[in-house]
Amino acid sequence: MSANGPVVVATELHRRYGSGDTAVDALDGVSAGFERDRFTAIMGPSGSGKSTLMHILAGLDKPTSGRVELDGVDITRLDDGELTQLRRDKLGFVFQFFNLLPVLTAEENLVLPLSIAGRKPDQQWVDQLIRTVGLEDRRTHRPSELSGGQQQRVAVARALVSKPAVVFADEPTGNLDSKASADVLRLLRGAVDDFDQTVVMVTHDPGAAAHADRLITLQDGKIVSDAAPGSADDVIELQKRFD
Repeated sequence: MSANGPVVVATELHRRYGSGDTAVDALDGVSAGFERDRFTAIMGPSGSGKSTLMHILAGLDKPTSGRVELDGVDITRLDDGELTQLRRDKLGFVFQFFNLLPVLTAEENLVLPLSIAGRKPDQQWVDQLIRTVGLEDRRTHRPSELSGGQQQRVAVARALVSKPAVVFADEPTGNLDSKASADVLRLLRGAVDDFDQTVVMVTHDPGAAAHADRLITLQDGKIVSDAAPGSADDVIELQKRFD
């Protein structure tokens, strides 16, 4: 796969839950490529399939049909053990709930993906991440001693520590106030611009989507718009068409 080609390619993804008359099609033939070094936001009304799409792209769920290639690997053919290893080696995650371990310090939480993989952290990179997220004076604090915004900044740094092929962010500002949200979005934007990271983010927030290079809008399990987001006001106007 070329260095500047798409790092994730979804082809004709269908995801059906249930069967018979009660079946629900969460995804209905979604195809999309996600380029390296770009920030893509995914939006859509509740029930549009955006979280299902992210979970399938990240190998957390399997499609009913269709395929996903991640960094040249068809992940829909992998077994659970292979998927676990792929997620550990290739993916970073930022969730709405910070998912930090309460008994570990901020720095220990940050390097946890490497610890689990049995890899030694590059201390210079860890120090740079801690500086980037503005937590030099909080590195030995436990999550209970950090604000929500600080905890999410640790989570963003944790997602970047293994230099993954893709960072998936699922409503990363959903539990934060406006200032903390702006800090986290600036970090994700900086990860793309400064560290050549690839970020795919599901969000409800037009202001968050406006930080992205590209906005994919889903409705009823289909892509109904795929374009540059423009300003937050532009995003609001676009979403009104589909709500």
